[in-house]
Amino acid sequence: MQTFTHWQDVPEAFRGASVAMGNFDGIHLGHQSVIDLARGKGPLGIVTFEPHPRQVFAPEAPPFRLMNAEARAHRLAKLGVERLFQLPFDRALAGMSAEAFARDVLAEGLGVCHVAVGGDFRFGKAREGDTSTLIELGHRFGFEVTVAPLLHLEGVEISSTAIRKALAEGRPRDAAAMLGHLHRIEGPVLHGDKRGRDLGFPTANMSVAGLHLPRLGVYAVKFDVLSGPHAGSYEGAASLGVRPMFGENTPNLETYVFDFKGDLYGADVSVALVEYLRPELRFSSLDALVDQMKADCAQARMILSGA
Repeated sequence: MQTFTHWQDVPEAFRGASVAMGNFDGIHLGHQSVIDLARGKGPLGIVTFEPHPRQVFAPEAPPFRLMNAEARAHRLAKLGVERLFQLPFDRALAGMSAEAFARDVLAEGLGVCHVAVGGDFRFGKAREGDTSTLIELGHRFGFEVTVAPLLHLEGVEISSTAIRKALAEGRPRDAAAMLGHLHRIEGPVLHGDKRGRDLGFPTANMSVAGLHLPRLGVYAVKFDVLSGPHAGSYEGAASLGVRPMFGENTPNLETYVFDFKGDLYGADVSVALVEYLRPELRFSSLDALVDQMKADCAQARMILSGA
């Protein structure tokens, strides 16, 4: 997949793509339906924005993203996207009129032949443009537009908001049903306090900074190592939280990988939340904590054997 980070640096050979456009946070089934509408009309591309517009307009808001830019790119590549146009979202782009965006960015900058969007898509200064506006501008500037209807699952609209709610309530399987895949947290393995090693449960530690936090607690997980000598797929039990046994700490994700020996520091990994086991707890002793960790691992193994 070829990635471009500005509409002004696209070589002639990469113009003419059929693109799906949106923020694609989570790349859920609704997003995938938009992407499918863009297939078969030219090289498959994505037009998205980084940072997410909400980070520009509400920088003090709590973290809300389901995936970072790297995880989004990994998922898009798996869906067969050939060209990722990850445009810089700033006040200048936000201040463009709908007409200027369609003309300068889509037509003249990227040279798209077709644009697919969701039914609730808005664009341009103060969100002045909607899907009808985009269709009219497409006629004027020489690209086709198709609009995907919003999808529902059991009466609930599939949306990033609904997925965040399911994760916050400790319902990763419901989130996965809307996503079309397990919710994953991706990033490098960082050095931690190494308490897990001392307790007999060495963990791979990851930052969750900038991401929407699922319900804090312990999960059965699938664990993929994306780089390094240990690349491959594993299973484990993970604790997402602030480690209440050891004072006040920044939230992180710590995964005990079953039947694994090796050094993962610096490796890029992807942790998929399969099922919520229990909330974070403060134990009366380290022995009680270790006993609970053994029980958690046994439960996770049983769940994952049938996942």
